[in-house]
Amino acid sequence: MFTAEVAAGPLARRPYDLRHACVSTWLNAGVEPTRVAEWAGHSVEVLYRVYAKCLHGGDEAAKRKILEAMR
Repeated sequence: MFTAEVAAGPLARRPYDLRHACVSTWLNAGVEPTRVAEWAGHSVEVLYRVYAKCLHGGDEAAKRKILEAMR
């Protein structure tokens, strides 16, 4: 699937790393975990078990969402 040049490079060594980076980016961007799980082909349980460590620093964003919802 890769060209010879891409296959010889670091990105082709562990394609899973690209998938992991993508799923982590979606979660950190605020995409709903249920949607991310569906897109990634995971259950929500697996998503949280594998990717929970990338969900950090969201307290302030979560509080803003709650305040906006209450207005």
